[in-house]
Amino acid sequence: MSGSKPDTRQPVWLRWAAAVDRLSERLGALVGWLTLGMVLIGAFNAIARYVGRFIGHNLSSNLFIELQWYLFSVVFLLGASYALRRSAHVRVDVLYGRLSRRARAWIDILGTVLFLLPFCITGIFLSWPTVRNSWAVREVSPDPGGLARYPIKTLILVAFALLVLQGLAELVKHIETLRAPVDPPPSMTSDDTKSDETKSDDAVLRMTEGDDSP
Repeated sequence: MSGSKPDTRQPVWLRWAAAVDRLSERLGALVGWLTLGMVLIGAFNAIARYVGRFIGHNLSSNLFIELQWYLFSVVFLLGASYALRRSAHVRVDVLYGRLSRRARAWIDILGTVLFLLPFCITGIFLSWPTVRNSWAVREVSPDPGGLARYPIKTLILVAFALLVLQGLAELVKHIETLRAPVDPPPSMTSDDTKSDETKSDDAVLRMTEGDDSP
């Protein structure tokens, strides 16, 4: 039976990874509601534009137009770590899906260490001057009635930081996958082997998601 409290018998790094997973899940729920708001505001802008032309009065404004693409930016930036948590990023899969679970873990570890984390760190480093300068002048939209620009630019750093956290959490889980026992005794049949690997997968999942079932 699953419990809401993390299993204190787990190593601290697994409890940390589970906490990061929970954070990403909550952000994913928030992004879902923001997506709904973005769609509604976009629909309002489209309807207001055509109705405004018909009655000769502008029903929308720069505020609502910019709010629409601000929400799109927030959904993209805050949803990145959630997508990584759910393995929902676009993946060109030629051989990956045919490999064993341990081989996939090795590929994910190398991809995280060699590509994901360096990319995020570089993104933070390159984005920092732009965000800092935007805060220094309290940058706002040049259009009348527009929104402030510095909060949305700050989310670029937040998004990269969240990706780093989730990437490290995924790294911990992939390493735990390699540490999990999967080799069955020689006397086992092929069906027993499959069952043993499945149990090992379930054990890793319980450890990373805070399941304290026996």
